[in-house]
Amino acid sequence: MQAERKALVIGGGIAGMSAAIALRQAGLSVDVCDRDPHWKVYGAGITITGPTLRAMGRLGVLDEVLRQGYAADGIDVCSTDGRKLMTIDTRSDALGGIPSAGGILRPTLHSIISARLLTLGPTMMLGVTVETLENEADHVNIVFSTGKSARYDLVVGADGIYSRTRQQLFPDAPRPHYAGQYCWRLMMPRHPDILRRTFFLGGQGKVGLNPVSPDSMYMFYVEAQAEPIWRDETKQHLLLSELLSPYGGVLKDVRNKLTASSQIVCRPLETVFVGEDWTKGRTVLIGDAAHATTPQLASGAGMGIEDGLVLGEEIGRNVDIAAGLSAFMARRYDRCKLVVDSSLEISRLEREQAPPAAQTAVVERALATLNEEF
Repeated sequence: MQAERKALVIGGGIAGMSAAIALRQAGLSVDVCDRDPHWKVYGAGITITGPTLRAMGRLGVLDEVLRQGYAADGIDVCSTDGRKLMTIDTRSDALGGIPSAGGILRPTLHSIISARLLTLGPTMMLGVTVETLENEADHVNIVFSTGKSARYDLVVGADGIYSRTRQQLFPDAPRPHYAGQYCWRLMMPRHPDILRRTFFLGGQGKVGLNPVSPDSMYMFYVEAQAEPIWRDETKQHLLLSELLSPYGGVLKDVRNKLTASSQIVCRPLETVFVGEDWTKGRTVLIGDAAHATTPQLASGAGMGIEDGLVLGEEIGRNVDIAAGLSAFMARRYDRCKLVVDSSLEISRLEREQAPPAAQTAVVERALATLNEEF
């Protein structure tokens, strides 16, 4: 009788939780460590594509995401004055009737996925990091920040764009780099005219509105900046108001309601892509640790969820860990590279203020591929 295989997942975010769920479903014993002792997530809303909703169905959380979030087909594309120019049809038979777009608050999504994970009985180690990681022929030796040591059959690095696991495994791998844009995010009540994802194109920056619940939505403004700059956070509402001044329609209403207490977050966009192989021995990187993307295709979280699901499937069907990891890479590399490359291409078009049709063409091509099964 084969002994139960044991996996360690480093990082308790979306990708890490997805991997832990899938590996538990595949019959492995799973430990999860996360450096945050409170295991919390911060941030505003998150856009969800149809393929991500499909992956959430396989993760066992789709019904709850649809109940607590917001889903609607299509993307409305408007001019800077608020006139509707077109609607991108995001529906696809490949989605099997699942909505093709939606949104949810990040803390809400974390709560839903973590609740699903905890029903499967992993061992959670919070406020804990990995100090040393050593691949052996038939196991991985781990020493934790607590001083405890352990052996695992598989180790999964899901600790985000600034992954310490990536540095430990691939010291020569590329570092995250600035992508030439800042992303402003603003939470607010949902405007009655915003029924689905809505983009405003043709101006200095790309602006979008997306419902994350029946009563709430978030706005993003993607601003071109050649280099990262420092800004006074106490004046963010004034800076954002200035950036929105050329826009009309709903965005004029949004701008007029900005105050010092508005829920605004502004961060530089960064990206990293490790290369053709995210595995080393019995270890593997997934999610942002391997392929962090800019948000133009709203697929970063989706790729992390898919990584976790595919990893669980391939490790489950392959007794040999190396064979499972090889099969994982064969299924994930091209798809994740498409997301990173297409997002950066859209970013370039945005910075060059390309015509809206040129920008949406890249979105449509990428989404058509992503709608296919992974």
